[in-house]
Amino acid sequence: MSVPESVFVPTHQQIALIGAGPSGLAGARNLQKLGIPFQGFEAFADVGGLWNIDNPRSTVYQSAHLISSKRTTEFAEFPMADRVADYPSHAELRRYFSDFADHFDLRRHFRFNTRVLRVEPVAESASTLWRVSVDAGDGRIETADYRGVVIANGTLSEPSMPRFDGHFDGELLHTSAYKSAELFAGKRVLIVGAGNSGCDIAVDAVHRAQSVDISVRRGYYFVPKYIFGKPADTLGGKRPLPAWIKQRVDAKVLKWFTGDPVRFGFPKPDYRMYESHPVVNSLILHHIGHGDIGVRADIKRLEGHAVHFKDGSTREYDLILCATGYKLHYPFIDRTWLNWQGMAPQLYLNIFAPGFDNLAVLGMIEASGIGWQGRYEQAELVARYFKAMADRKPQAAQFKSAKSGPTPDLSGGYSYLKLERMSYYVNKDAYRRAVREASAALA
Repeated sequence: MSVPESVFVPTHQQIALIGAGPSGLAGARNLQKLGIPFQGFEAFADVGGLWNIDNPRSTVYQSAHLISSKRTTEFAEFPMADRVADYPSHAELRRYFSDFADHFDLRRHFRFNTRVLRVEPVAESASTLWRVSVDAGDGRIETADYRGVVIANGTLSEPSMPRFDGHFDGELLHTSAYKSAELFAGKRVLIVGAGNSGCDIAVDAVHRAQSVDISVRRGYYFVPKYIFGKPADTLGGKRPLPAWIKQRVDAKVLKWFTGDPVRFGFPKPDYRMYESHPVVNSLILHHIGHGDIGVRADIKRLEGHAVHFKDGSTREYDLILCATGYKLHYPFIDRTWLNWQGMAPQLYLNIFAPGFDNLAVLGMIEASGIGWQGRYEQAELVARYFKAMADRKPQAAQFKSAKSGPTPDLSGGYSYLKLERMSYYVNKDAYRRAVREASAALA
């Protein structure tokens, strides 16, 4: 095994990279490719992030699979094997990231079982060093100054738990605590929220629970995983359609395959398709249509085992499982440094803190079909920018000027819902085009 360059390079000449999940591995690979010295930190004992179910911070469950197909999700320079399923399981993805790390010899760049406690600028200048404090285990706190910091600890680990009026005498959990359908055995179950995880888990519950209901506050667009026998996200031309055309065409095609969810009890969506993340699930409407899952209104209040819904109905449950998503969570850095405004940091291209030359975030994007390659391209841009700064290229100064100004329109013409989980949502085509163009200008 070769020795990482960081062993011989002072920390003030290195980049500190936080996280060894998909975005962290993309960051490591691109810093490695350009010969940029860096030190990776990972709180768990191995790579994979949330896709490593043994990681205490993992939020995947035994039945979890990708909702996008492997060919639209994989890293381009490391395709998934043909034997891997169209929609891989968490176990297959854990192997994929482990193999990616082995293939490019990335593990040697990380300190595992090392949790980052604090990241703060040493000075007030844009080119400041960054002081990073870590818990190295056994109560040992280590602190060092780094040339820059890349935050890649993910966006799906801090549960967003709703508050309800009243009190529930049964179990009240977030889906982050869910691992196996054994949890549902013989229970009357209410799933709150019909996003992708909520629908997946409701389908799990059908086979073990006494009864299953799902509580919703708004309508959804449901996309089957296969259309015409192929993964749904592999269809369509290579040139993106204008937003208004794609919305109309795809909504029409969906009705051919799924019918109108309103007749199953869902509210009619008060937004157009793709203005919120669609639900990719071939089984939820099947089970609702067979009476295995009931659709309920939004919750008004709790009382003992009873749940009172806003449509005036009441039912009793033993377990309420909240599929209410996750919050952005960067607990080791002050929000000021990330230009946090409202529901999310306001970063140039969802990556660069405008007040600093050398602070970047990877993975703070959500988009239908963005895949890990979209995150890889983020990392490529970050590495090229850091390299251009180190080499004092004029392109670095030009990019620095651009990132201090307004970020380009990344919506692709879509009007996204004003929700916390949508606060860093982008259109994949507009976003990848903007990132690629910026990256090419730095090459």
